[in-house]
Amino acid sequence: MAFASYGDLKKLELENVSIEILSTKKELFELRLKKATRQSFKPHLFKHHKRKVAQLLTIESERKQTIK
Repeated sequence: MAFASYGDLKKLELENVSIEILSTKKELFELRLKKATRQSFKPHLFKHHKRKVAQLLTIESERKQTIK
């Protein structure tokens, strides 16, 4: 799985960015839960999801600053 393109994420609407942040955080939680219960998981997905959340939060804060 490759990293999501920042340009693709930047094209999302503000509402969709918020929804995407929530869903990605939920996926991170599920990965941590799988790790804690010793179920099989792909450890590289931690890095992918954390990076995606950071990019989405950056996009969200940029858009909120331009609105003000």
